[in-house]
Amino acid sequence: MSASVSLQQRLQQLKKLQADLPNVMHAAARDATMRAIEATMDATPPKAGGDRLPGVNTVTGELKAHWETDSTTNPKKIGGGYVTYLANDMEYASYVNDGHRMDRHFVPGLYVDGGQLNYDPTAKVGLVVGTKTTYVKGEFMVDKGKEAYQKAVEEILDGEIRRLAK
Repeated sequence: MSASVSLQQRLQQLKKLQADLPNVMHAAARDATMRAIEATMDATPPKAGGDRLPGVNTVTGELKAHWETDSTTNPKKIGGGYVTYLANDMEYASYVNDGHRMDRHFVPGLYVDGGQLNYDPTAKVGLVVGTKTTYVKGEFMVDKGKEAYQKAVEEILDGEIRRLAK
């Protein structure tokens, strides 16, 4: 405690901090969730400089876009805390995130054209997949989002504590 701040002044600062705490926590949860969504989207294919064969679901960016539309950034007060959700409702999101086995099988309508993987269910072609790659590594996008959330919460709350303690 600084010599220029009396005990009475410090007590007033702490009371103000306590009164502002619900607003600070609400804003911290919202802002940290936004940063988590950004980090998760950055880790989701298609990624800049990616070395994977671009395919039907990675070229469109649909999986990436769903992090923003499916997540809940407006915190809801539950018990003594605030809850937000990092979510993606695409049915294959967990496979891209966690990785998956790739058994050898024939996929009708799947073909490579100009180095790009395409799918047309009406096409009279197909590919056998799972011959070279028996396991597709996960991207662990959610872990990257969680790390960004934790870092953001710490930065936001540390900044608020410094601001309110003046």
